[in-house]
Amino acid sequence: MKLSVIICTYNRSHNLGECLTKLENQDIPNNIDWEVNIVDNNSTDETQSIINDYAKVSKLTINYFFEEQQGLSFARNTGIKRSKGEYLIFIDDDIRVTPNWLNAIYTTFENQNCDAVGGRIHIESAERLPTWITPELYGFLGHQDFGPLPHAMDGITECPFGGNMAIKRRVIDLIGYFDVNLGRKGEGLKKEELFKGEETDFFDRLAKAGGTFYYHPDALVYHKILPHQLKRRFFLRLHNNAGILQANNDQSSYNRHVFGIPLFVIPQLIRAIWRYISVSLSSGLDNSFRQLMNVYYFLGMIEGYFHKFCQQQRTLGISK
Repeated sequence: MKLSVIICTYNRSHNLGECLTKLENQDIPNNIDWEVNIVDNNSTDETQSIINDYAKVSKLTINYFFEEQQGLSFARNTGIKRSKGEYLIFIDDDIRVTPNWLNAIYTTFENQNCDAVGGRIHIESAERLPTWITPELYGFLGHQDFGPLPHAMDGITECPFGGNMAIKRRVIDLIGYFDVNLGRKGEGLKKEELFKGEETDFFDRLAKAGGTFYYHPDALVYHKILPHQLKRRFFLRLHNNAGILQANNDQSSYNRHVFGIPLFVIPQLIRAIWRYISVSLSSGLDNSFRQLMNVYYFLGMIEGYFHKFCQQQRTLGISK
C-alpha cells in the first residue's frame, strides 16, 4: 500500500459525506494503491453507520476504526498504527480536498524524498466572516498558504498544518508518535478542550532529528469553518490556551517570580492591555481585537505558571 489517508472525527457525522465525496474525485494514477482510514474518536452520533453505509457504495477503500481514548493525538496515533501505507496523510473531517491534492502529495514525496509534505489550506464559510476577523487572523481558522511556488520548509518557521499534512512512515520510527498529552480533546467547544500544540511538538521533534520538509501549492484543500469558530470567544479561548501551553512547556527556572509567575510577564500583560485600549480608542473595537487576543494570551501564561507552581508545591508537600 502506497498511501493512507487518515481522517480523525468526533461527533461530526454531518461533515463526513462531503469530505468523502471530494476524496472520490481524486485525479491519481490507477496503479497507485491507497486507502482511507477513518478513526472514530468515541463519537456518540451516527458516525459509524454513516461510514459503513458510504463504504458499501464507494469506490474508495474505506476502513473504520474506533478509538475510545478521547483526544486527537490518541486518534491520530491509532490511525498511524492501523494504516498500511508508506505515506501517511492527515486531513480533518471538515476538509474538502481538490482533485489534484493527493497526486501532488504523492509526487512530492517521490520526487523530493522528503519526510513531510504540506500544502495550502484555504478557508470557506457558509456565513459571511465578521468584520473583526481580518486576514491576519485567518491562520487561527486553519488557513495556510506559503505562496504559489513549491519549496523546502524548515519545519519550524514553516511546517505543515494539521488539516493538510503528510509524513513518511519512517518518521514514526525516527521520532515516535504524537504526544497524547497535547492536542484537542472532544469538540473543542470548552476551554479545556482547546489545547493544541501536538503538531508543533511533532514537527519540532522531526526538525531537530534532521527531517526534511517540502511544501507544494497544488496540494490544496478547503477548510469548512463551523459557526462556533466565528465567535470572538473561540479566538480568545484559543489564544488563552496558547498562553497556558507556553507556560506549561517552559522548563526555565526563574529567581524573580511571584507564585511561580515570572516577573517579566506582568509588564508584558500591562503593555498588551494598554495597546488594546489605545487601538480601541483610535480605531474601534473591531480593529483592536488582535490586541485583545494578546491580552488573553498573557493571562493564559499567568494562569499556566500559577497552576504549575501550585502543582509543584503539592508535590513537595507529598514528598515531605
